[in-house]
Formats: sequence, C-alpha cells, structure tokens
Amino acid sequence: MQKTNYICYFRVSTQRQGRSGLGLDAQRKSVADYLADKEANIIDEVTEIESGRHTKRIKLKAAIDLCKATNATLLVAKFDRLSRNAKFLLELQASGVRISAADMPDVDELVVGIMAMVAQHEAKAISTRTSAALQAAKARGVVLGAYAKDDKSKFIGRCGTREDALNANAARAAKYREVSLGKIRSLEHFDPDNSLSSRVLAKVFNNNGIPTVSGKGTWSSNSILRLKKLRDSPKAALSGS
Repeated sequence: MQKTNYICYFRVSTQRQGRSGLGLDAQRKSVADYLADKEANIIDEVTEIESGRHTKRIKLKAAIDLCKATNATLLVAKFDRLSRNAKFLLELQASGVRISAADMPDVDELVVGIMAMVAQHEAKAISTRTSAALQAAKARGVVLGAYAKDDKSKFIGRCGTREDALNANAARAAKYREVSLGKIRSLEHFDPDNSLSSRVLAKVFNNNGIPTVSGKGTWSSNSILRLKKLRDSPKAALSGS
C-alpha cells in the first residue's frame, strides 16, 4: 500500500516557547497519535516561531512549497497553529495543498471550505452575470464564438497563425519550467549536499511517491539529471529556486 506523505508543521508564539519546547512536545504527541494508525511517510518536520495573527510565515510557506513538490499533506496538531487570519487561510486553500489537523480531521472541508465559500460566492455571482450578458447578446442576434458563420456562410474571426502556435508552445514550455522549478525543492530536501547519484535519487523520489514533472510515469536517472541541470542553471538561481 502506498504511504501518504506528510509535512508536519509546528508553531509556537514566542522565542521562549521555542527554546524551552513548551507547547512543542504536546503538538508532536498529538501528531504522533493521529498518525499511529495510518500508513504515513513523514517527509519533514517544520517548526516556526511566529504569532498566529501574522501572515508573513516564511517556514510555513516553505512547507507548503515542499508539500506541492512531494505531493504531501500539510499536517498540524491544532488548526489554530496555521493562522487566525481569514485571508491567509483562503490563500492557503487556493494553493491546492491538502491540509489535515490532528484535532480536527475534516478541517480542510469544514473550516477552510466555509471561508472559501465567501470568495466563491462572488466568483459565482460574476459568472452568473457574464452568462446572463451572453444570453442577452445571443437573443439580440449576436453570433457567439470566434469561428461562427455569418449570414453569407463566411467564418467570423481568423485562423490560427504561426505566431499563435509559437505562443502556445512558449506557454507550454513556461508551464513545464514552472513545475520543474517546483520539483527542485525536492532535490534540496532529499539531497542537500548533492552527494546522491541520479539513479539513487530517482529511486528515492519514486519510493516517496513524488509526482513527476508531467504527472505521469516514474522518475528515471535521466529525468533527475534534467532537474539537476535546471537547478544549476543561472536562470534557475535567479528565479530563487
């Protein structure tokens, strides 16, 4: 059975709590109890010292990036360890990262989902207004669609050009690069000193269920080499990967 990847996130509010471990032991025990009966693979544990009211959470955002790179679930002991800022939580939900809390297993559906409904309501209202406007235009005889025919059976709009094709290819390449840059976070985590071979790293990635750049198939030595090449390129360094 494939294990579920987890990134455990712990937060305390003060430096004193961080140094003494006050509150951290309880959080770790809660997470350990939660995972006791699950097929879990803990990729990493992240501890941050920051007030719950603040949204500048460097380590939490790094943990979210690692969740994306490793297809992991962000796990906290208590939901309030994430944040008490509604806007931040909505952005967290929009990231697409799965969230679990030991004290509230349905937190992603129950709490974050309720908050997200506020934004979704406005998006739905805009969609409804747009749909109504299009239907009204259609009722007035406006032909919808870039390649719809007019009364003389001629196509309205234009056919795709070579420039359109080049732009589409560039967009696909940019998306592929964006996903690849996200995977570099996995390289940094599993091979921080760049000592593992590409063959070994491919096995590590596959054993931990890390999705490939395309989302299909499994990692190979060559795909890891391409990732390393991207990591070591000057452009990747400038992008902050």
